[in-house]
Amino acid sequence: MTTTAPEVTKTDPAAVPPRLAGRARRAHGVTGSAGLYVAVGIAALLFLIPFYVLVRNALSTDPEITGEEWKFFPTDIQWGNITEPFDDTTIDFGQALWNSMVVGVLHTVGTLLVCSLAGYGLARIPYRHAGKVFYGVLFTLMVPTAVTFVPGFVLVSSLGWIDSYRGLIIPGLFSGFTCFLFRQYFLGFPKELEEAARVDGLGYWGAYWRVVVPNSLNFFAAIATITFINGWNSFLWPLVIGQDPSAWTVQVALSSYMTNQTVNYHLIFMATAISILPLLLVFLFLQRWLVQGIAQTGIKG
Repeated sequence: MTTTAPEVTKTDPAAVPPRLAGRARRAHGVTGSAGLYVAVGIAALLFLIPFYVLVRNALSTDPEITGEEWKFFPTDIQWGNITEPFDDTTIDFGQALWNSMVVGVLHTVGTLLVCSLAGYGLARIPYRHAGKVFYGVLFTLMVPTAVTFVPGFVLVSSLGWIDSYRGLIIPGLFSGFTCFLFRQYFLGFPKELEEAARVDGLGYWGAYWRVVVPNSLNFFAAIATITFINGWNSFLWPLVIGQDPSAWTVQVALSSYMTNQTVNYHLIFMATAISILPLLLVFLFLQRWLVQGIAQTGIKG
């Protein structure tokens, strides 16, 4: 007596009840969301590890930092380390923070004004050589900073701007990349708003100041965040221009804690932790404009 194997039939997707299909889609969606959250969590953890090490070492003693045995938290948290950078008589850390704040704010405001005006002019004002000027601005992006460093220092020195805010701020006000971003953004700005402003009797400056700027605050905030962070973290130019300790920025002051004779580890970590607080505040306050502002530039000819 022979037996036949049962026939295997394929299930027609159209024959699956809608309720079961909906459950399958929801299960797949939950699995995908869970995987996404796990990936984001791991990425966030890896991103926060340097900050944990920074804070942990800032509140530790030098033997705990350099010891062979690693401890997740210091045995005895050194809260007195917080005030130690300001109590150091050899380096005026408070003055360095103030210098960085002044340089960062003025550099950001000046860059926004100069580059936005240049970008608006290239995007809106008809001029037969506008294309050549724009390509000239792009060409500056290809020139290494080291090529212009020495001529810039000679110029600043001849103007008597050494150890001054003018020498720290003015040479870096124009940025070819920032000008490019503003031009690309203004190319996509609605022309109807500017035409309505000209009907009311406004010229290019009036349309820029009264119409374009108030309607572009998100983009200005995004560029301001990037510019402030770059200005705050600048090191080489302030190191050369700020030759007197009273003109040091915070990055130059941090480098002075490490000498050939001694390295005060907990002081370096604590001063570094204090120096990044303004950047964290600026980033947390303006982060929602970063992606939105850069996305609004577009890539147009």
